[in-house]
Amino acid sequence: MAEKDYYKILGVNKDASDADIKKAYRKLAMKYHPDHAKGDKGSEERFKEISEAYAVLSDKEKRKQYDAYGSNGFQQRYSQEDIFKNFDFSDVFKEFGFGGATFNFFTGQGRGGGRSFSYGGGGSPFGSRIGGHATQMKGSDLVYELPLTLQEVATGASKTISFQHKGRAENITVKIPKGMIAGKKLRISGKGEESSFGGPPGDLFIQSKVQKDPVYESDGYDLHLNREVKLSDVLLGKTISVPTLDGRELSLRIPPGTKHKTKMRLSGHGLPHMQGNGRGDLYVSIQVNTPAHLTDHQKKLVQELADAGL
Repeated sequence: MAEKDYYKILGVNKDASDADIKKAYRKLAMKYHPDHAKGDKGSEERFKEISEAYAVLSDKEKRKQYDAYGSNGFQQRYSQEDIFKNFDFSDVFKEFGFGGATFNFFTGQGRGGGRSFSYGGGGSPFGSRIGGHATQMKGSDLVYELPLTLQEVATGASKTISFQHKGRAENITVKIPKGMIAGKKLRISGKGEESSFGGPPGDLFIQSKVQKDPVYESDGYDLHLNREVKLSDVLLGKTISVPTLDGRELSLRIPPGTKHKTKMRLSGHGLPHMQGNGRGDLYVSIQVNTPAHLTDHQKKLVQELADAGL
């Protein structure tokens, strides 16, 4: 999947304000808008590119996700439909003074004279029509939430899913790559909704939904678990055993004086990245077990510690 640097596309810095982003888009839109480009295919493609960048960076939540996960991570979370959903270019263009092109995202109908653009709910919002002849609009995309265990995320899996397609149940087998953490998507071309305008069907997106695990909690590629130790363990120090998802046992040294709920990191022992060879980390939270009841002997020993100033 090709990297898309939306900031570079608009020519702004990553710390650009909303006003800066809007100003940059307006300047580029004025230059590459099809009403100005007069059939220049290169300008039209450039206009599509800058409009996608603006749709993402002008939305606070989408911009936050893009900054957090980068281009590829963002594109795995957001389809083209997601990017332009609830974004009304008609208002933007009215403000910028474009009267010849407006947008209607979910009806597939352009409005206004001259050259218009429309969005059929599944693909790009830039299927054009010229002289009243509409292009064939792509059908809407579908999203299927697929439950996965942490073990399946760690190793990958082959899953058979059943969904409605063309009015009937259809089964397909999907190969889930390792590292498909919660929210990640796989695209299956042509398995979405049929187009209402004679175009190709939309796509089916398989979205990971990680199930609760009895031992670990996941946060992206990182794993978290609790390990209970005795009071004497944190006073004197101790080496404990920590289980991993692949069935191994790691040794973790608890230094003397470790506090309750201290988090210790085991680098590279989390979930594998979906792309590349990296891995997240495993965080161990030290839970100090304070006994509710002491034997007479234990009380005597604790009293001796207290008398010694501990």
